[in-house]
Amino acid sequence: MPTLRLALAQVNPIVGDIGGNTALVRRVAGEAAAQGANLVLFPELTLTGYPVEDLVFRSSFVRASQAALPRLAAELAQDGLGDVAVLCGYLDADGPAPTSADHRPGHGPRNAAALLLGGRVVATYFKHHLPNYGVFDEDRYFEPGSSLTVVRLGGADIALTICEDLWQAGGPFAAAGRAGVGLVLNINASPYELNKDNVRLPLVRRRAAEAGATVAYVNTVGGQDELVFDGDSLIVTADGELLARGPQFAEHLLVHDVDVPAAGTADGPAQAPGDDMTIERVTVDLPLRPVPPLRARGGLADRIADEEEVWAALVLGLRDYVRKNGFRSVVLGLSGGIDSAVVATIAVDALGPDDVVGVSMPSGHSSGHSRDDAADLAKRQGLDYRSEPIQPMVDAFLANMSLSGLSVENLQARVRGVILMALSNQEGHLVLTTGNKSELAVGYSTLYGDSVGGFNPLKDVPKTLVYRLARWRNTVTPVIPENSIVKPPSAELRPGQLDTDSLPDYDQLDAILLGYVDGDQGRDDLVAAGHDAALVDRVLRMVDIAEYKRRQSAPGTKISIKAFGRDRRLPITNRFREGAV
Repeated sequence: MPTLRLALAQVNPIVGDIGGNTALVRRVAGEAAAQGANLVLFPELTLTGYPVEDLVFRSSFVRASQAALPRLAAELAQDGLGDVAVLCGYLDADGPAPTSADHRPGHGPRNAAALLLGGRVVATYFKHHLPNYGVFDEDRYFEPGSSLTVVRLGGADIALTICEDLWQAGGPFAAAGRAGVGLVLNINASPYELNKDNVRLPLVRRRAAEAGATVAYVNTVGGQDELVFDGDSLIVTADGELLARGPQFAEHLLVHDVDVPAAGTADGPAQAPGDDMTIERVTVDLPLRPVPPLRARGGLADRIADEEEVWAALVLGLRDYVRKNGFRSVVLGLSGGIDSAVVATIAVDALGPDDVVGVSMPSGHSSGHSRDDAADLAKRQGLDYRSEPIQPMVDAFLANMSLSGLSVENLQARVRGVILMALSNQEGHLVLTTGNKSELAVGYSTLYGDSVGGFNPLKDVPKTLVYRLARWRNTVTPVIPENSIVKPPSAELRPGQLDTDSLPDYDQLDAILLGYVDGDQGRDDLVAAGHDAALVDRVLRMVDIAEYKRRQSAPGTKISIKAFGRDRRLPITNRFREGAV
């Protein structure tokens, strides 16, 4: 029985940085070889980064990806890695995308994987199942593959698959079972959602059983705009045994020896009745690097609790958004409340205190305890803390304009937004906005005021989860003042103001939002679930009429099954109302 030393490379590529991503593959492949690996797996579309979105439509970008692949194969051989097989995702194409008027069926851009060995490309595979739900639009960009590539390598038959191929029954994994392979390689760019790691292991077990083979699943790690990828790579046998598992939210090289059944002497049928995939077999006669005698064990990384998992996702998402987009530092308003306290803490954890500027901007309605809580948080964390009172600026507006009520409240928020953007322009900081998912859902924010900013770490975090995150983070080190957690939330834009003046209790609100936003439940479903009918009607109306605000909101890290923006896309002009006859 052949033994392969697999190295599953949880790496963090950057979209569009083909040269940098190529260098990343070379460096990590060298590290894997130093540990005795002879088969290294890199994630989906590693050469281009994922998702590439409308870069697919640029022929220059496609050509750059195609040209980089054979060059990478040659460079790996020059690096002394010619006897190490490297599986790497890249973008291929043999015609325009499916959305083009010149598109020909069976031709177009391909989400592809290539096996590199001996200085050349020895096998390729095109992704068969193209996801077109949630954050995915792959039917817009790619042409599906119709054949499963089975490579005879190192005395074993190995099938190549990509991401969504694993999430659908049938197709590539059924074909792998028919082909009698001993190992299925599955390369992924699978975005994070809370508890998605609990879904992956049972899923990989089902596909391993379907293929009758060990499955090696490698996932990318890192942030890309709203998406964050959590790694969590796996190796699972045909009978469901978990051999090795990588950590979450960390770059990692998972090295493990896998015993693979010897390649069979008889080939299965190229295609079975009713099967939509043919089998293409490639025999690679090039020798692999011998596996060292001492067994490699990748180990089983510990799973982490929900709050720690979400926190890690938010920290990584913010860090990569800042660094990959060329910012040096961030600035945010520190009100003394829970949301700004949590955002500031995420920012310090992501970037370090020297690169975080917190600005207190008290008005005439700001309480003394809020100013004290903001200063206390800044002191605990060592960030750059400043105070810019806004009342003189507000008074200047009011001396020249006759405003009252809500317009004065919004004026205060917009003056604060002007200050933050001015500091951004003057000093080069990225402005972080601090609104949470609950507020975003019901429009409880001021456009061009407290909603101003280039990134929102809490965009997909409900208010009740914000509190849980704060309490969890304080169990690590007590960096968030207790008063920021326990005091009633308030925008402090008028005397005695509380959030509950305008909104339901957050426990009730978040429960309704979970059903309506994340679960797509209608009014009757929510009432049947036990929610008060009048409250449901009130909340749903607030959500529906706030779509125009959400369309203008900053991007933020996705942690739920349905985040605003990429996941949930509704028309602004929309007269459908739940419960209306």
